[in-house]
Amino acid sequence: MFELLYWLDLFGVIVFALSGALMAGRYQLDPFGVVVLAAVTAIGGGTIRDVILGTQVFWVANPIYLYVILATALLTIIFIRRPKRIPKRFLLIADAFGLALFAVLGTQKALGLGATTSVAIVMGTITGVAGGMIRDVLCNVIPMILRQEIYALAAMLGGCLFVIFNWLGLSENVATIYAIIGALALRLAAIYWQVSLPAFQIVDKEK
Repeated sequence: MFELLYWLDLFGVIVFALSGALMAGRYQLDPFGVVVLAAVTAIGGGTIRDVILGTQVFWVANPIYLYVILATALLTIIFIRRPKRIPKRFLLIADAFGLALFAVLGTQKALGLGATTSVAIVMGTITGVAGGMIRDVLCNVIPMILRQEIYALAAMLGGCLFVIFNWLGLSENVATIYAIIGALALRLAAIYWQVSLPAFQIVDKEK
């Protein structure tokens, strides 16, 4: 189980780092800016989660995550020379994979550290969305979690599914995979069919 979680975690870091690097390319940042944006996207949520839970930050305990982020950012710079030609949907899909992976893995880690079910789901949601929030704020873009898009809801679904599958007695491997698929399916469906939550809007009364 630990080996599966480790490789899924690394894959999530790669996907989110790619998402951050692509965003940096869209805003024409220099190579240092690309690495910074890739890093905050990939490890921002997990860092906040670990600090809240009072455990050692995962990338401090295992610096391999930093090397993976650096390699992903550099390879993105080398092989993707014209970011503007990449469809925006590709960035959204890469972000969706990272969101689903980190939301479920964050929930699993919080439960393993003794957090209650509700707290674990919140920690999973933070793990999945906080890195993207920091990325968007640095790029002066309204974070997706604050827009109409189904984003945080997909992260919460992943955490809830993991808790339910675990309660039903499924092995942690199976529960993890099924929960990731559920969260990813919702997010991808929202992207494909452009499904969103209704917006809260206040219209000023004309004088």
